[in-house]
Amino acid sequence: MPIQVRAAYDGERILFQYRWPAERPGIHMDVYRYEGGEWVKYGEDIPGAQEHPFLEDRVAMMVDDGSVPEFSRYGGYIAIGDGLDGMTDAADEDEVEAHPWMGAARKQDVVTKYLPQTRKHPGEWGSVVAEERLNAQREAGYFLDFWHWRGHRGNVMGFADDQYIADIRGGDSGRSGWSTNWDADGKHPKFMYDPARTGRHANKWDDLVSGRVGQDDIYYLSPDTMVEFDPDPAWQEGDTLPRRLVRNYEGSRADILTAGRGRWENGFWEVTLERLMDTGNPLEDKIFREGGVYDIAMAVHRHATGLRWHYVSLPLTVGLGREATVIAERFAGAAPAWNQPWHTVKLFYPGQVNWPLLISQRHAGKPMIERGVPVKHYHNEDQLARYGIEIEFDEQIRAQWRLTLLAGLFMFVGVGFGLTRLQRKN
Repeated sequence: MPIQVRAAYDGERILFQYRWPAERPGIHMDVYRYEGGEWVKYGEDIPGAQEHPFLEDRVAMMVDDGSVPEFSRYGGYIAIGDGLDGMTDAADEDEVEAHPWMGAARKQDVVTKYLPQTRKHPGEWGSVVAEERLNAQREAGYFLDFWHWRGHRGNVMGFADDQYIADIRGGDSGRSGWSTNWDADGKHPKFMYDPARTGRHANKWDDLVSGRVGQDDIYYLSPDTMVEFDPDPAWQEGDTLPRRLVRNYEGSRADILTAGRGRWENGFWEVTLERLMDTGNPLEDKIFREGGVYDIAMAVHRHATGLRWHYVSLPLTVGLGREATVIAERFAGAAPAWNQPWHTVKLFYPGQVNWPLLISQRHAGKPMIERGVPVKHYHNEDQLARYGIEIEFDEQIRAQWRLTLLAGLFMFVGVGFGLTRLQRKN
C-alpha cells in the first residue's frame, strides 16, 4: 500500500503530514456490548482483520538522528527481536513477568520492540544488559523516537502518543491519553454517555458496525461527554459503550500534537502531526536542528488490524535545509502552506522476519548485513513482502518441500525399478 509524506518547519516547530488509503475510517477501539444481561468485550488483536471494526487506524513513525546507525540501513527490522508479542514464538507472559528487569523493573508482561545492543544476545529477549549500560546507551542517543497517532485514543483530544524504542517500546514520561472503562466489582463499565450532552446513554451496535456513527459524532467517552455509569436505565440488547476513556496526554508524552484532527475523506486519511523541534527532553526525544538530516520509517494499521498485522516502510531521510529523500520546507507564520509535493512511499507486510533471523546463517543476506550494505541496495519492497510471506508460512512450505522431495524419490525409484524389469524381460 502507498503512504504519502511531507514535512515543514519554522525553526521552533516541525510538522509531518501523512496521507494513505483506507476503505473506511477506523475511529473505534474495543467496546463493551450489552447482551444477555451482561457487558461483553469486543475488539481483540487477532491474526489479520477483525470481523467488526473495533481496532483503530494508526500511523507510526520511527525517528533517529544517526545515533542508531543500523536503523538507517535496515529500518524497523532491527527492533524486531526474539519473543515479540504477536509472533508465533512469542515469549510466555509468566516468564516475562518473572524476569528481574522486564517484569520487576519495567512492569512488562509481553516482549515489545527493542534495539539489538540492549541485549547481550539479540536472539534472546531475556539477556538484557546491565542497567548502567542501558543508561549509558540512552545518554549516547541509542534509542528511536516513536511518533504514534491513534484514530481513537488521541485524535479526538488533539494528541499523538510520544513513545520510544530502546530496551522496550515504552511511553515517554508523563501520562497516556486513555484509561480503561471497567468496574471490576460491579462487572459493568465505569462511565456512560452524558444524556444531557449527547442525548443518549450508549451507542447502538448496528450504528457502529454500519458506520452511521462517524467522525463528526460523539463516538468517544471523554471528561466532557461522560457521566458515571447508572445501572438503573433500561439497558437494551446491543447497547454499546467504549472500553477506553480518552483524556489529555500529560508531560513529555504530550509533546506531539495533531495540527487539527486527522480526517478521513473520499477513501483517504490525512493526518498532520506537530512537535517542538527541541522538546528539552534529549533522553526521550530526537532533537531536530536546522541543517540536520534524520532517518525515519513509517507504519500503518488499517481495516481493524492490530499487533504485527500492519504495513511498514524501508528507512528514508528527512532534511532540514539539506538534501534528503524528503526535504522539509521552511515556513513563516502560524502554519505551513503545504505547497510542496507529496513524497510517496511503498509500504509492505513484513511477516515474521526478525533481526535474529536476518543476522543468522539461515539468511543468505547475512554477509551483506555484516558489511553494512543497506537493504534497499539488494531488496525492494515487493521482494521483502514475498519473503515475509515465505517466513510466515515457513513450516508449511518446508513440509510441502519434504513431501515433494519424497514423492520425487519414490517416482525415481519406481521408474528405475520398472526399467530394470523391462530390460530383464527383453
